Amino acid sequence: MDGLVLAGMILFLIVLIMGKEYINSRSFHRHNLQRIFESYGMPSERVYKTGELEHIQQYYLRHPGKNQLDDITWNDLNMDSLYQQINVSCSAAGDEYLYYRLRTPLDRREELEQWESRIGFFMEHEEARRQVQGLFYQLGRMGRYSLHEYIENLDILGERKNGKYILYNVTLFLCIGSMFASPPLGIGALLLVVCHNLIGYFREYKQIEPYITSFRYIKRMLDAAEKMGHMKITGIAGESDRLLACHEKMKSFIRNAYLLVYVEKGNGDPLSLILDYVRMVFYLDLIQFNNALHAVRGHLEEIDEMVTLLGKIETAVVIGSYRNSLPEYCLPTLRFEEDAERRMVIEQLYHPLLSDPVKNSIDTRKGVLLTGSNASGKSTFLRAVALSAVLAQTILTCPARRYEAPVFRIYSSMSLKDDLISGQSYYMVEIRAVKRILDQVRLAGEEHGCVLCFVDEVLRGTNTVERIAASTQIMKMLSAGHVICFAATHDVELTRLLAEEYENYHFEERIEEDDVFFPYTLMPGPATTRNAIALLRVLGYDDGIITEAEAMAGHFLAEGNWNQNEK
Repeated sequence: MDGLVLAGMILFLIVLIMGKEYINSRSFHRHNLQRIFESYGMPSERVYKTGELEHIQQYYLRHPGKNQLDDITWNDLNMDSLYQQINVSCSAAGDEYLYYRLRTPLDRREELEQWESRIGFFMEHEEARRQVQGLFYQLGRMGRYSLHEYIENLDILGERKNGKYILYNVTLFLCIGSMFASPPLGIGALLLVVCHNLIGYFREYKQIEPYITSFRYIKRMLDAAEKMGHMKITGIAGESDRLLACHEKMKSFIRNAYLLVYVEKGNGDPLSLILDYVRMVFYLDLIQFNNALHAVRGHLEEIDEMVTLLGKIETAVVIGSYRNSLPEYCLPTLRFEEDAERRMVIEQLYHPLLSDPVKNSIDTRKGVLLTGSNASGKSTFLRAVALSAVLAQTILTCPARRYEAPVFRIYSSMSLKDDLISGQSYYMVEIRAVKRILDQVRLAGEEHGCVLCFVDEVLRGTNTVERIAASTQIMKMLSAGHVICFAATHDVELTRLLAEEYENYHFEERIEEDDVFFPYTLMPGPATTRNAIALLRVLGYDDGIITEAEAMAGHFLAEGNWNQNEK
């Protein structure tokens, strides 16, 4: 009787502990989900681990598309920072597809309309949006690596069979049976077999553990696909049907991965601990893993399609949230026609990464040449225009009041550095970057569409005379009929040499009461003031440096040479 009471108390404690854990877990997830709902329309506060973006880009790397942003342009525009500001995804599928979306411009009107329909639906239907946000929260992320990285390495595992595990289990049952005939011998044999199985289990489990993580994620995707399909959300009806079809095709995986995906190790409660040892001793994880591995290898297309479909749906939610986080945005008017007019109109444009940006407008049918002193706003304006074009053609969201332009192939040469590893100087890196743009310009036309390019201080890595001569010819080529080039320069000579090909604009600074002020306002015409030496005075440089510098500059402008001793 006392034994039964003790057993009852132990069972009661186990149930109590498990119940408490369950309630705490439900409360934790409810709180997180509510926070996700309330943060809709706010910039992301997520902190990224070192190297995390390298894994997030795996879907993009395995899905090459037409006119995707190359690495130079992506880095020039600080797109990693913009991605992190936009991304409020809850799942790995959403993380990876948003990255792909930002690097892959839309090139068909039908696809643009489908995306806008998806985005608009979730912006207008809060209940449906919250339903899918809940599903993506349950889906979650995998951890450090991308699902595609695991799937790509499945061949490393080779052909795995269950014959030896079945043999070990038969031996285990024989030892258990022998205990009835000879308890000492049976117990001894059982202990030996259990030790053998545990050692073998840990050795092999270490090899497959990363893949078990990926299988659990695949199962969570299948759960999300099934639930989303049954929700019958009208705004994503097509995607939901395709997700259900993927779920139907992968039922064999679900059957063969039950223990792998439903029971996770290390939960800490007594029941889980007992089940852990049962699975280890009888190799249940390894047997199911081999069955599941075969099922995964046969459904790689369905897995990729689920990532794509789920990623599209969550990205639509994320884009809507980003729109609501902006102080002002517009839907772009894009011209897809092959003979589209070469005209770009942007009103009240601002840089979305700045906390207090100054807005500017531009309306041009040809290239734009910017002049002005350092820190006056030239590079920021170039990046703002480039970002507006990228966001218009990827997520249909422009940080401006109005955006109207043809569909472009977008390239830049702005934030270049010496390549120490390959031993290339800045000049070599620069001319290679510009050359890739010129190669695209040669392809521009009716078959390949318009090119939009951005060059900050073309050929700054060489001497003045050759820079101006070569820059003039390069910039003329970048003014071809199907190209719009935005360029910034300190060489005011280019404003005269390229007056027919480019519209001149400038930014200026104001020096007031021994202080410098930058209005960051785009002004028509070339810069007419020289304030570089005056800025030295404002910042407290020695008067002797300033006096001599002014004298030398005045002599050069008057005489055309730097030797003040020449008569």
